[in-house]
Amino acid sequence: MADVAIPPNEAFANSYLKNHGKRKGILAWILSTDHKRIGILYMVSLFTFFTVGVILGVLMRLEMLVPGPAGKLFTAQEYNALFTLHGVIMIFLFVIPGIPATLGNFFLPIQIGAKDVAFPRLNLLSWYLYVTGSIIIIVSLFHNGLPDTGWTFYIPYSIRTGTDVTMAVFGVFILGFSSILTGLNFITTIHRLRAPGMGWFKMPLFVWALYATAWVQVIATPVLAITLLLIMVERIFSVGIFDPAKGGDPVLYQHLFWIYSHPAVYIMILPPMGVVSEIITTFSRRTVFGYKAIAISSLAIAFIGYLVWGHHMFVAGMSTTAQFVFSFLTFLVAVPSGIKVFNWVATMYKGSIDLKPPFLFVMAFIFLFCIGGLTGLLLGSVATDAQLHATYFVVGHFHYIIFGGGVFIFFGALHYWLPKMFGRMYSIKAANWALAIMFVGFNMLYFPMLVMGAEGMPRRYFAYLPKFETWQHISMVGSWVLVIGLIIMFANLLHGIFKGKVVGSNPWGGTTLEWTIASPPPPPENFEEIPVIVHEPYYHPEAIEVK
Repeated sequence: MADVAIPPNEAFANSYLKNHGKRKGILAWILSTDHKRIGILYMVSLFTFFTVGVILGVLMRLEMLVPGPAGKLFTAQEYNALFTLHGVIMIFLFVIPGIPATLGNFFLPIQIGAKDVAFPRLNLLSWYLYVTGSIIIIVSLFHNGLPDTGWTFYIPYSIRTGTDVTMAVFGVFILGFSSILTGLNFITTIHRLRAPGMGWFKMPLFVWALYATAWVQVIATPVLAITLLLIMVERIFSVGIFDPAKGGDPVLYQHLFWIYSHPAVYIMILPPMGVVSEIITTFSRRTVFGYKAIAISSLAIAFIGYLVWGHHMFVAGMSTTAQFVFSFLTFLVAVPSGIKVFNWVATMYKGSIDLKPPFLFVMAFIFLFCIGGLTGLLLGSVATDAQLHATYFVVGHFHYIIFGGGVFIFFGALHYWLPKMFGRMYSIKAANWALAIMFVGFNMLYFPMLVMGAEGMPRRYFAYLPKFETWQHISMVGSWVLVIGLIIMFANLLHGIFKGKVVGSNPWGGTTLEWTIASPPPPPENFEEIPVIVHEPYYHPEAIEVK
């Protein structure tokens, strides 16, 4: 375990009553500046929206039961609204805030030996902005019709539609400020509040991943905010910025949107990569292979990720030189991702591997993420992208990266840290069954999309040719199997939180700083006094005790 020196403090036992005893019930939560409580507030909010997004996704699959327009559950306009709502909720309300806002908030200060984030009140404000933006988006659904532009709010759809896109866009605008404040808080916390002795290359790799993500949040998100603000200005004041009928340029909107939205992919995937590094080292009982390479590759992914947005626009019209540059950068950003996968596999080599649920989630992640990455290279090549652009292939690729990569590891991280957060253990057997069912359902749901896309099935179409019917039915059944796995998993986790077996401070044998304190971590501050770090955060072979 990590060697730390934590001086005793008799007054620490009374710190919770002194700082939080004035409020009771719900007010003790929604007015708390304790980073751990804010992380749990985020978690409850995120998974509420996740449930809604999953229901919408299942309805979309049911809509594909029959090929032609006859016998459909929804009209074409309602189907447009379905995939718009599903995309907005899953991207902006769940995946982007995802791990940073929940587990990042909870564990980042603990892992660096801090008592809280640098700006606790700003942290609470970021949650309020998240809730406010979410409520505005939900209200927009019932005000003047459901938005039907797709989650990208592409021009000219978002300018000319009669639905209330302005309110939905404003909600996403507010969410952007929540993301920026979280990023600023994390950067400052990591720079200023690391425990004595914790140099940059003694930080856990999860912290490195959050650090790289925070820079993306701070630098890229304002571009999206400005772009969405311009949509509102154009809709309200009829200014010809993007609308070609008024002298605007719709391709300009695409550039501005993807300058943010491709780095946003790394907001979604970098924190999961940090979680993978933590879980593999713990359950392999090995020092992480190539610590500095993994840490620096996180920064490299964040930096190169700013430069590859143009591969979303190969068919929008750009010079051959621009196509070559963006294609090259797209392949280049795969290099640091490959470094991570290689180092994870090398870490497991000759390790004493413990096949617990968090580790099995990592194995599922590596398999699914590799499929997503390889299919992404086909979209990064100009020639193949011209054939696959705007097909089901893109939908399948995107879900293999974001759901198969980011969301699966979010679930794996919950299984890893839930005993630390609540001091209780879930059923290992139920967790394994849930993962197996989800893995089968996920591949049944999304792999047929890759096949259909390769055969020419366009995305977002209300009806389709009969030749795709069998694949659509397999995909639909896969959605049911995936939902069954999700239900089992969440039921198991909730049972673990409230009725699970009480566990000690370090049930997995982890070596980073959070495993040195009580489970759940003491509120409101994490340590009696700031620890002094005298050792690296990960396993050393001579310190391994195999139980």
